[in-house]
Amino acid sequence: MTWHNGKKFTAADVKCTWDLLAGRAPENFKVNFRKGWYSNVESIGVNGDDEAVFNLKTPQPALLALLASGFTPIYPCDVPPREMRMQPIGTGPFKFVEYKANLRIKVVRNPNYWKPGRPYLDGIEYTIIPNRSTAILAFAAGKFDMTFPFEITVPLVADIKNQMPDAVCDISPMNVAANVLMNPVPPFDKLEVRQAMAMALDRKAFVDILTAGQGDIGTAMQPLPEGRWGMPVELQRTLPGYDPDVAKSRATAQAIMVANGFGADKRLKLKISTRNLPTYRDASVILISQLKEIFIDAELEIVETALWVPRLIRRDYQIALSQVGNGVDDPDQNYPENYACGSRTYMDYCNKDLDALIARQSGEWDQEKRKQIAWEIDRKLTQEAVRPMIYYMRGGTCWRPEVKNMSVMVNSIFNGWRVEDVWLDK
Repeated sequence: MTWHNGKKFTAADVKCTWDLLAGRAPENFKVNFRKGWYSNVESIGVNGDDEAVFNLKTPQPALLALLASGFTPIYPCDVPPREMRMQPIGTGPFKFVEYKANLRIKVVRNPNYWKPGRPYLDGIEYTIIPNRSTAILAFAAGKFDMTFPFEITVPLVADIKNQMPDAVCDISPMNVAANVLMNPVPPFDKLEVRQAMAMALDRKAFVDILTAGQGDIGTAMQPLPEGRWGMPVELQRTLPGYDPDVAKSRATAQAIMVANGFGADKRLKLKISTRNLPTYRDASVILISQLKEIFIDAELEIVETALWVPRLIRRDYQIALSQVGNGVDDPDQNYPENYACGSRTYMDYCNKDLDALIARQSGEWDQEKRKQIAWEIDRKLTQEAVRPMIYYMRGGTCWRPEVKNMSVMVNSIFNGWRVEDVWLDK
């Protein structure tokens, strides 16, 4: 196996990658979301060119799932991160050619790919069209072979099928959830106020409006049946904001807001920040409408994509509607990355008891016992209103009938897009 620049891929590259993830390398990532994934990795040993040894602090059965996910690329030792950001190389089926901001990304077939005969395609060109309606019209007009994976909303899939009946379309769970971020400054430094926010949510309305009823209601882990670790509905309904009697939940939330000095005559005024993408904006409008029911008048603040994560990291927001997308459906990815002390909760949440549960489930080899611990973690997060999940999205992907052997994953938007087995029948 060789890198796209012709150099041999070796175990040293594996070691360099995990040193980089652990923050032990001479240079670091600008943002290191995967650091929490591998907090249990003590060190990486190298035995010649062909064997890397992961030395763990404690047993961790799920490590293989993390390594197998599409969100676990290996980086070459001789190319610094700053160069990888502009001219990335890998060992995959396609080689990077160019990226032109707001225009396109081009990749071409890797003739030295380690799987003989793959990939079938000579190359792929991703055309960047910010306006979703324009992109759909261009696809229906035959200018493109497929839409960007998961990018089409459920209602728009129906529009595509009306314009292009022979299009092949798939609607799948994405393991991406819209959620509410609350900066823990007054009044959201009080748990009961954060819980009131969660109890104001009519999650079914989000699902019905934004996914034509096909989305899912869940807590921190991807919901059943596609998610392996999702909390059963009967347990969900015991948690704040998950009672199907929305009016009852909102009455409780109203009482909490009144007890904290707000009410019909003294409404809480704030800004809801969100990323300038359709799925963020659409959900934010519904959220603003629902918060009026508990005496909150919110103004929408649109933040450009390049500024979005830096704003969250700085906690430069009051309330934010964000999305969390997981690289693999496993507690060892989701909990350490998004909820453990020092992770990217974007609200500086830290609960040592929760961290102990995260460590305990990670070392549990019995999957049913591990599931019970994962549910306990989920329950605590929901009760403490840490990034309350609004709804789990479903996204559409459409392609022309000439595109063959396309497979769409259900557990992550980051998996399954090597496109090494896809071909065009034309």
